[in-house]
Amino acid sequence: MTKGAVIRSIGTHLPSNKLTNEQLCEKLGVDTEWVLRRTGIRQRFIVDEGESTSDLAIQAGRKALAGRPDLHVDTVLVATATPDRKIPGCAPRVASELMLSGVAAFDISAVCSGFVYGLAMARALIVSGQSEGVLLIGADTFSTVVDFGDSKVAPLFGDGAGAVVLSAGDSDEPGAVSELELGSDGAQCDLIMIPSGGSSLPTSDEPSDRYLKLEGRAVFQSAVRKMTEACRAVLYARGVSADSVDWLVGHQANIRILRSLAASLGIPDEKAVVDIHRVGNTSAASIPLALAALHDSGRAKPGDDVLLTAFGGGVTWGAAWMTWPQNFACNHG
Repeated sequence: MTKGAVIRSIGTHLPSNKLTNEQLCEKLGVDTEWVLRRTGIRQRFIVDEGESTSDLAIQAGRKALAGRPDLHVDTVLVATATPDRKIPGCAPRVASELMLSGVAAFDISAVCSGFVYGLAMARALIVSGQSEGVLLIGADTFSTVVDFGDSKVAPLFGDGAGAVVLSAGDSDEPGAVSELELGSDGAQCDLIMIPSGGSSLPTSDEPSDRYLKLEGRAVFQSAVRKMTEACRAVLYARGVSADSVDWLVGHQANIRILRSLAASLGIPDEKAVVDIHRVGNTSAASIPLALAALHDSGRAKPGDDVLLTAFGGGVTWGAAWMTWPQNFACNHG
């Protein structure tokens, strides 16, 4: 038996505040059908004032842990681009609130690619023997860094969190995460960024500098190209073709990106999981939320082959291969 890292449970959490296209578009003065055609999004969930990324991560993590209370977790990873503060990271607080004080806990900053990067880290920790069990959480509150007067950016994002518990198992058993491909290109760092708030520009006299900026067309082109390349690298490493993919779970950024990605890989649309209409772009949370949606649909069967992929600021990208878990718990709300 070859040692592997296996997903044992999943938990998700969304804020209670739902913001529909009708509500948002009335404020923006744009047509709801235009937003739907452009993004595939019908609604998103937004944190209330005072509600933080850690708050969402704690709820998702608690639900994932409840699914497998028998497992020992000794590492907590939180993938996020919207931490509660610049210092410290979210993960230590999350671990403490989940009664896991003393375990290794740190954040991963790869924006929308954060969950895939986190899977790579979790797998490495488990396979190497450094960790027995890892709680990996993707959580973001982009509503706190989006200008809700910007009609090109505001409709895209929602807040949420998704978590998985991984532990050691057979690399061939259902739920195992195997081949991974990660990449980055810092020359494109300005495609997705917030100008102020970091060491290069701590403060700014321009209010808009605190909000997220996107180069939409360039992001679209680069995202499709790099996710396609990463997916093909994983397929090659696995020794299979795209025909072997039962489910394509891409980062839920934009319906047009998801469709273009599937087409470039030669994967039928019906195999591409789409959850963006319900929650918007939730950044690092989007893949675990999409996995939970696939679970709820009842379409995935134990052992199904799943190809995960994401693209985010940095720019970063990645892809991973996993098989669908057997009898695993999925708790969300």
